[in-house]
Amino acid sequence: MEQKKRCTAICLSAGSGKRMGTSIAKQYLDLNGKPIICYALETFEKSPLIDDVIFVVGEDSLDFARKEIVEKYGYRKVKQIIKGGTERYLSVRNAIRTIQDGYVFIHDGARPFVTEKILQNVYEGVIKYDAVCVGVPVKDTIRIVDEEGFSKETPDRAHLYSVQTPQAFAIALIKEAYEKLDELMEMPDAQYPAITDDAMVVETMLGRKVKMIPGAYENIKITTPEDMEVAKVFLNRIKSEI
Repeated sequence: MEQKKRCTAICLSAGSGKRMGTSIAKQYLDLNGKPIICYALETFEKSPLIDDVIFVVGEDSLDFARKEIVEKYGYRKVKQIIKGGTERYLSVRNAIRTIQDGYVFIHDGARPFVTEKILQNVYEGVIKYDAVCVGVPVKDTIRIVDEEGFSKETPDRAHLYSVQTPQAFAIALIKEAYEKLDELMEMPDAQYPAITDDAMVVETMLGRKVKMIPGAYENIKITTPEDMEVAKVFLNRIKSEI
């Protein structure tokens, strides 16, 4: 059997709390007794698949992240705490530059319910395809509207997925994709798409297909106050099942 390659998790925590309407970043808000970010970090800490973690935070949160998150909760796998960028893709770029080999799992820190099962599915996928993302089939009918808000197209729901994280890549592949993106952005008057996730960078810059891996409907991203209430329900259900 092929020897396991090194797996590094990037836990993104440099976002703000604008849509949450709070004065502190949403990932540091208390969720049933501990910061939201801790749930993902604990999953990585306990996972036999993840060898080390890069914790990406806002510039003004570097000391807080080290003292009140990593040291306080004893996350030994967090080998680096680095400053994020003004946009998500810049935070990812900063982190992947520090990784030399193996696979990288890129995860939004505001998704507290990533599980070992999801990590296992992602790992099995990335060693086969080199580029994978996590998602679940959408439950609602999706409509595309025009500039005036009128419905103009209803795509087939059978082909629509709600994308989650972690997304995982062979490190050489994702580095090449981000290097090409950097080159494009440095060109005068360059036209490039709004980057919403890492799979999009690989697809756009390299023309590579990204395999969709099953996620979980519980693997929500906490963005608004309503999401916090849903997260509390999920946590209570998890506790009742233990």
